Amino acid sequence: MLRRFKSALVAALCTTVVGAGVSGCGGDSLENWDPLAPTTRKAEAEPISGTQKITVAGRSVNVSCSGEPAKDKPVIMLMHGGGDGLDKLAALQKTLSEKNRVCSYDRLGAGASDQPDGPQSFSSTGKILTGVLDQVAGDGPVVLAGHSLGGLIAARYAPEHQDRVKGLVLMDATPSTMVADISTIIPASAKGPAAEVRAQNLAIFQGENPEKLVITDGEVRSSGDIPVEVIQHGKPYLAAIPTYGARLEKAWSAGQRKWLAVSGGSKLSTAAGSGHYIYVDQPDVAVQAIQRVTAQAARQTNGE
Repeated sequence: MLRRFKSALVAALCTTVVGAGVSGCGGDSLENWDPLAPTTRKAEAEPISGTQKITVAGRSVNVSCSGEPAKDKPVIMLMHGGGDGLDKLAALQKTLSEKNRVCSYDRLGAGASDQPDGPQSFSSTGKILTGVLDQVAGDGPVVLAGHSLGGLIAARYAPEHQDRVKGLVLMDATPSTMVADISTIIPASAKGPAAEVRAQNLAIFQGENPEKLVITDGEVRSSGDIPVEVIQHGKPYLAAIPTYGARLEKAWSAGQRKWLAVSGGSKLSTAAGSGHYIYVDQPDVAVQAIQRVTAQAARQTNGE
């Protein structure tokens, strides 16, 4: 039973962590890298097709792209949750690529990308994302569609990159106050399974996760009026956690509503038949939301 409770939180609370860390991504190559400098990929190079390794700030990053490039449509970047990789998003990417240019990538410490040299922050993770976007989308517009931790990273990244990010889809993204939520809801005095869940999650927030991402809470900042769809799970799986589950569910739902502040064009919906993995449980819900946001972003970008 404990294993089930812990895995539920590892899938959601821990691996979809929140905020901005204070440490950089170790290694001089990343610390000194200028994300605004020219990329190593030439403009005339053929677009990436399939899965391959690219070099970003001296690190090997595993990237997958499919679908035909189109000058009048944004590139969709799918962003996996913590503990996952781009392979988890393969089916979603395949479906979306029938009508769109779609890419995904393994963050440092995930999938087939290089391991980070040391602790990462949302700033250093964002630099890697910038380098990836430089090579898969050039200076064109993008829509970020993130699940879990990927949604959190996308929502933190977009406000500082409004020239590039023209739409967001947040699929059960980690709330912006999750560190405080779990610390408060499951008190230090908790015993048994709840105490272990609390300790495990707080350790992950401090960087004990595959990406070595150090986590703090942070306010939700605005990205202007770009189209945004926030999708929350409908099956209350966190409620199974003894004593504290109902309050965790309530906090998670409140956190989804807080994400609406990321844009004046945000909408919230519930995937009634889904647990945390909305794009697996109800792939049509994810596909339709991403297609809507991409179409709206294209119209805004083209001045329609």
